[in-house]
Amino acid sequence: MGVDMVKITISGHPGSGTSTLVEQLEQQLGWTSLNGGQIFREQAKEHGMSLKDFGQMCTSNLEIDRGLDEILKERMLSGKSEIVESRLAGWWAYRLDVDCVRVWLNVSPEERAIRVTKREGISIEEAHEANELRRKVDLSRFEELYGLNPEDTTPYTHIIEASSKTIDGLAIEVISILEGKQ
Repeated sequence: MGVDMVKITISGHPGSGTSTLVEQLEQQLGWTSLNGGQIFREQAKEHGMSLKDFGQMCTSNLEIDRGLDEILKERMLSGKSEIVESRLAGWWAYRLDVDCVRVWLNVSPEERAIRVTKREGISIEEAHEANELRRKVDLSRFEELYGLNPEDTTPYTHIIEASSKTIDGLAIEVISILEGKQ
């Protein structure tokens, strides 16, 4: 068996800053990443659907989710990326016994709505509603698909309260964790 190259997984709710953190870590550490959220967004776009509608389609056709997660797990085990980011990345690393740091970013619903508003160009009310709907849909879907609650932090080695942290401060904290200082 080869050496596991995954060094860290980053997970959190939509709008929690996982993608932004991963970009920062890539720049500062020179590492590569596998981004499950981007795969989800690309698939939604490829289907000509909003994230909300694509999430609903995944609910009615669970094979889409299974396929996306299988790709993610296969790529995790391939050892081609040091960072893996997705809502279930920590769970997959835990279940696949990948020896790595597993981070969950905890961000308040209000802050997540603000961040989604900036990213998607929608109102705060729309972002909050979309985030909550997606959270509920994903919770139901992941429980049905895999018997797990994505909000259960059991598999995570580090839970970071990130609502009020800057991306630079968050990156410093995560790098410190990776260097074994926390």
